[in-house]
Amino acid sequence: MSNETSGTASLRTEADIVGSRQLVRKLCAALKFSLVDQTKMITAASELSRNTVTYGGGGEMRWEIVSVGIKQGLKLEFCDQGPGIPDLALALKDGWTSGKGMGLGLSGSKRLVHDFEITSEVGRGTRVSVTRWK
Repeated sequence: MSNETSGTASLRTEADIVGSRQLVRKLCAALKFSLVDQTKMITAASELSRNTVTYGGGGEMRWEIVSVGIKQGLKLEFCDQGPGIPDLALALKDGWTSGKGMGLGLSGSKRLVHDFEITSEVGRGTRVSVTRWK
């Protein structure tokens, strides 16, 4: 892996979802995250990548290695120009799904990371930002 501290990955296909998981695994390993922390971040990235492709019609994952003082973390941002989410509070409830899933994608991802932020506008798309600190 190069010394880059940020980058972008396209999310259009099932293969892109797999690629995003592999990229996040490499980034977490480079940051020397514990195996548990790696698994949490990879799982969140997988869920959010799938949402971007399935519900957002495709988009991208931006990643950045972030620092606050001596603390380092990995920030991921998932963006699409899809239909948006009409009711964010409902979408963040455990068990709610707009599709065939288990309804744990957004709420589950939120529990797996330290910082979680979502913005969505109907007809304009959705942006989800997550950060996990070492």
